[in-house]
Amino acid sequence: MNLSFRNRIALHYMIATAVIMMVAFIVVYFVVQGTVYRNLDDDLSYEAEKHTREIEVVGDSIKIINKKEWEEREHREVQVNPVFIQILNKDGKFMDKSPNLKEDGLTFNAQQNYGGHFNGILNSIAIRQVQVPIEENGKIKGFILAAMSLESSKMVLLSLRNVLIVSYLFLLVGLYFMSRYLAGRGIIPVKVITETTKRITKNNLNERVVLPQNKDELYELSSSINQLLQRIENAIERERQFTSDASHELRTPLAALKGTLEVLIRKPRERLEYEDKIRFSLTEIDRMTGTLEQLLLLARLDTNSKTFDQSLVPLSTLIDEILSRHKKPISEKKLIIDFSKGAALDAVVPQYYSNLILDNIIGNAIKYSEENKTICITITETDSIIICKVQDEGIGIRTEDLNNLFNHFFRSDALNHRSIPGNGLGLSIAKKAADAINAEISVESEFGLGTSFTIRF
Repeated sequence: MNLSFRNRIALHYMIATAVIMMVAFIVVYFVVQGTVYRNLDDDLSYEAEKHTREIEVVGDSIKIINKKEWEEREHREVQVNPVFIQILNKDGKFMDKSPNLKEDGLTFNAQQNYGGHFNGILNSIAIRQVQVPIEENGKIKGFILAAMSLESSKMVLLSLRNVLIVSYLFLLVGLYFMSRYLAGRGIIPVKVITETTKRITKNNLNERVVLPQNKDELYELSSSINQLLQRIENAIERERQFTSDASHELRTPLAALKGTLEVLIRKPRERLEYEDKIRFSLTEIDRMTGTLEQLLLLARLDTNSKTFDQSLVPLSTLIDEILSRHKKPISEKKLIIDFSKGAALDAVVPQYYSNLILDNIIGNAIKYSEENKTICITITETDSIIICKVQDEGIGIRTEDLNNLFNHFFRSDALNHRSIPGNGLGLSIAKKAADAINAEISVESEFGLGTSFTIRF
């Protein structure tokens, strides 16, 4: 059935309550029935015991004493619920009976020889019956059968059953509308959330869902939606900033290329001048290519980290390979590399991500170090945590720039270091790679004295 959420809540609540009510009504009915039968059985047992004292056993014969007085009493009194008495011998054959039985007789139940109550029929009327053994000197001489009409009790039970059924149906109808009303009241916060989310668009992400007063499940839902909206807003803002920065970074080399080519075609020039401008253009193209490759790498890191190689490699071996790749700038600047592997010689890390992290950090240490300076690299292991520290004696980073260090395209004091190549994406890539393997990067720096990066794997 295509029911609304409100109607489904009402239906489920009604079904659950209907089952509980049905069980309760059935219990009430059977408790009342048991009480009615128990009271009737108590009366029957009392009458049977009372009339046992009004019989006389003579040999194999059993008779009622003062039967004429009994008949006169029946004529004088109007009995609302008369008691029928019948005497049988031990074989179940008729011996005597109360005058009010007239031509009728009670049914002997051979399976109830030693007492017990059961239902029967007397002249098309439902009766409740008990048969009690008559004993003399420890021997059963016969049975006294006592019976009372069951019609009034059955009428009471029938009326009770009809009342319970009718009231059950009316209660179900009322319960449905009441539960539907309460469900409608209960989902008002959900409607508010729906209306709010419908108003929110890409250009209107600052609106938030109003939090309910009670800190219940709906409060948690509203809070979660607000947090989701905040994350989406932050992501879109980062996307806008990223697009703006990327456009700016790519526009600069393109403008330089365009200007160079326009100058070249204005008039004929010497071969050396052409070669110089072409080399400049190729440098700008290489710069754009590097930026685009880093942008694509950042996009892949944001999309899915499981597609990359997850193999492990010794950290010391990985650092040796990175230093080997940067051998030329190290040699040109006459840098001293102090690499201490320590006791963590066999410590292994994820190859792909660790290479991205350390290549960018060590590359920056080399790039921003002056000639004849020292770069210290140490590896230690504490409580199963591998710690790699890269410390340089370079230009350092201003304290106010440390919080923005891992942002896309951010370069600390970039205007004063135009001669140092870079686009501000390296540390962003390192941070993304560290997040992918749950590594931590911390940085300490003193402007003009050097910088220290610590990576915890």
